[in-house]
Amino acid sequence: MPAPPWSEIDTVLLDMDGTLLDLHFDNHFWLEYLPRRYAEHHGISRAMADLELQPLFEAHAGKLTWYCLDFWSTELKLSVSALKREVAHLIALKPDADRFLAALRQTGKRVALITNAHRDSLSLKLEKVELAPWFDRLISSHDYGFPKEDQQFWFALQQDFPFDPARTLFIDDSLPILRSACRYGIAHLLGVRRPDSRQPPRDTAEFEAMETYRELLEGLG
Repeated sequence: MPAPPWSEIDTVLLDMDGTLLDLHFDNHFWLEYLPRRYAEHHGISRAMADLELQPLFEAHAGKLTWYCLDFWSTELKLSVSALKREVAHLIALKPDADRFLAALRQTGKRVALITNAHRDSLSLKLEKVELAPWFDRLISSHDYGFPKEDQQFWFALQQDFPFDPARTLFIDDSLPILRSACRYGIAHLLGVRRPDSRQPPRDTAEFEAMETYRELLEGLG
């Protein structure tokens, strides 16, 4: 993958889970840990838990409710925030992400974290990984009431954190979100080849994708 044309980029927007942080934590939590604890809490088998949870997860995928810990706590009658803390030791920064963030700061780019993560989830991750000092803003889509998949998120972001789409780089591991950003007019878009370090590389379809942050450091200062 060629390095981004840094001389044409003033603003960098970065996703968190799967982009800056290893998606293994989230995949393990939602696909393994939560179903097991749900089964224990409700006195049912793990297989039955999966049968109950899977249609719920599918119904809310891509919606703001999917990312809302308060919603899931009510829906599942469990404290999802508390359960996340039980496996928080799995939260990890991707290799060289801190070097990349430091280089962005040194070159004077405007940098914002834009995540669909609920504020409680964001706070937990910021406790475990020191991200905040590298960013001009830390923005949760819950602040606006729309997920990044929705064009209204980008309009709200533009009002809150003005940027020139033609001179902006956005990196995210989600194809629906990258397509949403593309529709809004963001010129420089990158996917992520391996959001989860324990899983094989993904097909990023029409988008160029980064393998490691070392690739992005070229030409950045």
